[in-house]
Amino acid sequence: MSIQFIELRFKGRRQQVYVNRRDESFAIGDYAIVDADRGEDMGKVIHTGMLAEASTDEREKSFEVVRQAGPQDRMTLFRNRSREEDARRVCVQRIDSRKLDMKLVDVEMQFDGNKITFYFTAEKRIDFRELVKDLAATFKTRIELRQIGVRDEAKRLDGVGPCGKRLCCSEFLREFQPITLKMARDQHLALSPNKISGVCGRLMCCLAYERGMYVETLRRFPRIGSRVRSKSVEGKAIKADIFTETVLVRTSEGEEHRLELEELIEEMRDGKWVPRKKPPARN
Repeated sequence: MSIQFIELRFKGRRQQVYVNRRDESFAIGDYAIVDADRGEDMGKVIHTGMLAEASTDEREKSFEVVRQAGPQDRMTLFRNRSREEDARRVCVQRIDSRKLDMKLVDVEMQFDGNKITFYFTAEKRIDFRELVKDLAATFKTRIELRQIGVRDEAKRLDGVGPCGKRLCCSEFLREFQPITLKMARDQHLALSPNKISGVCGRLMCCLAYERGMYVETLRRFPRIGSRVRSKSVEGKAIKADIFTETVLVRTSEGEEHRLELEELIEEMRDGKWVPRKKPPARN
């Protein structure tokens, strides 16, 4: 019998793959009880079979499905959400009373109540040992305080991006990758922070999606700032448009001409005119 996998989503868009050794039947949208830190947790099935297995790694293959969740389990999950709101209010009060420079983002209670995790952001490291003691004394369970970044905060809280769609980090991204200004420059985007920043205040994750296509396509274009010439025009390339396959050229007299890429016959490199390769014919 082949090993089956399912991928679950928990509160805050947290996702993890589990081994279904009991060979229980799960469909997308079902709930499952799974092994957790010193107990059990409950999540919603978002992938099964090959899709779930493709998302796993060796470390995750030790986490197992306990059973399929029933109506009573769902009621327990609902009650936990209410208890999380109570825990949030208490935690905010303790943070204020101890004058800690931190912002509480979210609270997540493990299904069996054996642990409560408090997610927070802060500009620097926080000594929250006394806060943990306060919370443990109040809730009589294991307490974990986890500092997260602003991108993780946006993922947990969810929202709508400048594009009008749901945040990528909440919708499908499993991990964050480094995003740099070079990605925006490679796509000739305006470097205004208002236009290239997401709701988290960091550079938008989608800057990485099409960069490879831009970089590959722009290799056929003259470098911005280089001198180029066609049969009738000579000047400096000031802008490239990969969609219309045209180049904006400014002459020494200040005139601007939009030329098709195939019109350019030479480009100056290292002080010498170099013949340009003819671009492939359009389909």
